[in-house]
Amino acid sequence: MAIEYQLHPAVGIARVGNSPTSFYLAPEAIGGLPLECDEYGNLRLSHGRPRPVERFKDETGRIRRQASRFRILLFDDSSSSTPARELSLADPDVASIEWTVHLANKKAVWYPFSVEAGNLMFPNNSYADRGISPRNQDVTGRDKRQKLIIDPGPRTIAGAQRKVSVSRQNIPSDYKFGSFPDAKRPYAIEQLGDLVTDEKGRLSVLGGFGHCCGSTPMVGFFEGAGWYDDVSDGPVNCNIVLKNGRAITLSAWVIVAPPKFAPELVNVVTLDDIMYDVGVRYLDYRPDLYQRTHAWNPQFKANYKTDVETIVRRMAGYQWVANVPFMATCAAPRFDLADPSPANRPNRENYFRYFRRATAGRSEQEVLMREHTGLPMMPLNSGSNSVSNQEIIKFLTLTETQYFLLGQWAAGSFVNGPTGPEAPPVQALDRASVGNCVGLPTCPGIEITWSMQNPAIYEAPYRIKPRYSDESHYYQAGLSTEEYDETQHGEGCEPGDLTKRMSVPWQADFFQCTVQHINFRDPKINVDDDLLPVPPTYNVYWWPPQSPMAVISGAMSLEEQEAAAVDAGTQVPFLRGINSYEAFIVGWSYLGFVLNQNGSEDREDYPYFTEQQRNHNEFIAASVAVGNPFNAIFPTDTSFMPVWFLKRDSAKKKPKVHRHRVRGT
Repeated sequence: MAIEYQLHPAVGIARVGNSPTSFYLAPEAIGGLPLECDEYGNLRLSHGRPRPVERFKDETGRIRRQASRFRILLFDDSSSSTPARELSLADPDVASIEWTVHLANKKAVWYPFSVEAGNLMFPNNSYADRGISPRNQDVTGRDKRQKLIIDPGPRTIAGAQRKVSVSRQNIPSDYKFGSFPDAKRPYAIEQLGDLVTDEKGRLSVLGGFGHCCGSTPMVGFFEGAGWYDDVSDGPVNCNIVLKNGRAITLSAWVIVAPPKFAPELVNVVTLDDIMYDVGVRYLDYRPDLYQRTHAWNPQFKANYKTDVETIVRRMAGYQWVANVPFMATCAAPRFDLADPSPANRPNRENYFRYFRRATAGRSEQEVLMREHTGLPMMPLNSGSNSVSNQEIIKFLTLTETQYFLLGQWAAGSFVNGPTGPEAPPVQALDRASVGNCVGLPTCPGIEITWSMQNPAIYEAPYRIKPRYSDESHYYQAGLSTEEYDETQHGEGCEPGDLTKRMSVPWQADFFQCTVQHINFRDPKINVDDDLLPVPPTYNVYWWPPQSPMAVISGAMSLEEQEAAAVDAGTQVPFLRGINSYEAFIVGWSYLGFVLNQNGSEDREDYPYFTEQQRNHNEFIAASVAVGNPFNAIFPTDTSFMPVWFLKRDSAKKKPKVHRHRVRGT
């Protein structure tokens, strides 16, 4: 019987943090907590099980980095859905395992973000069609433009319990294209990450420290000329040599993203949902569900647990990070969602009608209110373009696959039984890795953007297609600049291609993208000539599990409440005290994490999420007196409102920034 070797996850997610002393491993379940490990990525166990992370910051209050761990799995054949075992250096058949990772950041050499521009899934929408020039266009000549790329070159690591940094200081001597930015303020970028191996030779990839630097005024999240940050992405290659002499080469990809401040809460549409949808509709991943020649299979039975309950639970989770009362109501309807009986069908079909059609035409996607009721449609999020007047998508829809499966449930074509293993070649590790990332909306997003919806970048479901099979080309020519678009010709991705469309620095987008005021009457307009939303507008959120808006204070002790300036159980703005781009660049690591405080076995059924581990000592709280207009002279009737500011001594390095009028991204 033929043995199949595979590397998982297919796309790993690492996250930046500014702690130089400690990191943890990425979650291995959607909505799961990350896992504790030692300095080499060896899991720390509690009662024989991996120990979930409790502290997301080190002893000095700095955010710990999240590492992505890669493993080699063996299958009896390529059609098997369950791995036979894991392969490692502990295996008696293994002579050696060598890993090569090439991280890069191409943001400075790519095009500035302009909503949906360059998305070739839409006709006549290339950067040239939209008249958009590359970032830093005053830098001319291929050699000079190539130096705009943060490119440390590839790094190789082998053996057990080893460490290799991906830094300016150890660029390979024969890699002549290595480059880092010269800018030093506010925080110089000296490395893009680290590689470590555990006691069995598994690889863990860590990203940067959340640094950004620039030499120009910051005018918003959409331009970023003169700025750099240390998120990145690139291929992960694994070379295995067995003791019988056989050599095996496997590949995967890693994305280094910003932190996720509500790690257990899940977006309604995740990156897993996007990659699953692409696999189903374009890559023949589930022919029993969808065939490109015959489209959807009307006989397919959805699974209540994975296809319906997940959406409902995700909507319920938003109440802990945003003010969405009606979405919470829709997450707890007054009928049994799991009841497949014909008598319950009218309830299911009525519930389904509260969701926007995923296949709606562009002129229909602005729909906010359910017809004749005045009630908001679900999901109650911004769409991927609620801020410009080209390729308008005002409000969020499910993916086409999610919407079809929800429709099957409404019609009664579903099962309540346990789920089976994933269809090969996708594994649970693949789905869990990307399932904790934003899928939609993408404007541009937090971790990644709309390019993940384009089948041209994949070689198989969930597998990113590398442009070159090894590093030899990059030693000869370096990385491409703006002349190469991996979504256009399907030739594959280079290091840095998946993150180059994101805003630079990521802190600007993270600060600006919490809520959006969206025009909901005129389908042909979002904003006026001054880039302001046109009333009547509706207030919705972007991606609250990643970038919370309103949270519950978890300050329980007298000392912490005095520092926090609020009681426990009080709803407060998550970004309180972070009042500008400048403040966010300085103070992003001072923010708290939103965590489930129910430590019982039924914690998922009765969650209580509060803000924890906020660096209260870095902020100062004050009160503003507000009186009615008649008390302008004799202020006898006042109410005091709390406000927060970043302490001046926290901002020792202050980048020059300008304010901008557009609230969302």
